Amino acid sequence: MFGSIIEFFKSAITKDIIQDPVWATTALLGQVIFGGRFVLQWLVSEYKKKSHVPVAFWFLSLAGSVLLLAYSVHIKNPIFILSFSLNMLIYLRNLHLIYNHTKKGVVTVI
Repeated sequence: MFGSIIEFFKSAITKDIIQDPVWATTALLGQVIFGGRFVLQWLVSEYKKKSHVPVAFWFLSLAGSVLLLAYSVHIKNPIFILSFSLNMLIYLRNLHLIYNHTKKGVVTVI
């Protein structure tokens, strides 16, 4: 069992990283940015001593999704293409709501 797992990773490293380092870097960067949004949210919540989702969370979500969508198109994976496309609509909508809210000068407690 472990032999097949090791072979899988050897094959993936050779095929995906060594033969295509630009796209492998794009995917890794997208995943780091996308995952980093939760680290940011956690740190801000700890700082504020309450649960809080900063605006930067949505920008990181969008940036990570754009990179991962580009990678998904490159590898021609329709499931990932669909999921990252739909996610981007949600992130853009949240950013639009935040923009409209701050433009009106409304201050909320949360």
